[in-house]
Amino acid sequence: HAAVAAAVARAPPAQLLSPALVDERLAAVLLAGGSGSRMKADRPKQFLELLGKPVLQWDLELLLSMERLERIVLVIADEYRDLPFLQPFLSDPRLALALPGAERQNSVENGLAAVGEGCTLVAIHDAARPLVTIDAIERCFADAAQHGAAVLAVPCKPTIKESADGEFVSRTLDRSKLWDVQTPQILRPQMLRDGFANANANQLAVTDDVSVVELMGEPVKLTVGEYTNLKLTTPEDMIIAETILRDRGETH
Repeated sequence: HAAVAAAVARAPPAQLLSPALVDERLAAVLLAGGSGSRMKADRPKQFLELLGKPVLQWDLELLLSMERLERIVLVIADEYRDLPFLQPFLSDPRLALALPGAERQNSVENGLAAVGEGCTLVAIHDAARPLVTIDAIERCFADAAQHGAAVLAVPCKPTIKESADGEFVSRTLDRSKLWDVQTPQILRPQMLRDGFANANANQLAVTDDVSVVELMGEPVKLTVGEYTNLKLTTPEDMIIAETILRDRGETH
C-alpha cells in the first residue's frame, strides 16, 4: 500500500491545463480483460511483472496521477479483482469496475456504461500499453476536445505489403499515408454510443474504437504519439518495455 502511494506521489503532476480542456469533464476506460494468448505465459499479460510490478499497476498509477480524470473504469474479470496489488487502487473513489464482454467492443460498451452521464470526453486505453506518457494523453484529449474524436498514432516505419492469398505480394502500400494506431483513443461518449449502435444495426466489422466514428463519416484526428507506446504482445516486448522504463529512470 505504501509503495503504491509513493509511486502515485512520485508521478509528475498532470493537471491537463490545455485551454481546450477547461470546460471538459474527462474519464477513462482501461481495458484489462484480454487473455494475452501470444505471450506464452501462465496468466494474462496485464498481470505479468514489468520491473517488479504487474503491467496493470503501471497503468493504474499513471491514470490515477491525472487529477482531471473524474472517473476511471477498469474493465476486468471477476476472477482477478481480488489480486492483492489491486486492493489499494479499489479504495480510490474515482475507480469503478466493469465486466469484460465477448469482444473488445462489448468490453468498451460495458466500461462506457460505468463512466456516468456527466463525462464529456472518454479515453479508451488498452492495459497492454503501460508505457504511454501523460504528455501524449493530454495532447490526445486536447485534439478530441477540438475535433470530437482523436487517436494516438505514429507514422509507419516498415514497408507494408498487401497479400490477397497470404502467399504472394499483391501490392506495396504507400508508407507515407500509413499510420500505426495506438491507444488511448478519445471520443465524445455519445459519439461512441451512436457509433456502436450504427455498427450493430448494420453488422459492420469494428477493429478499434474510432472505427465506429469513421463508419459514420465523422472525422478522427491523428495525434502524433510516441514509438515507445508499444503494445505488450510477445515475450520480447516485455524485454523492450523494461529497457524503456529503465531509460526513463523508472523503478519499482
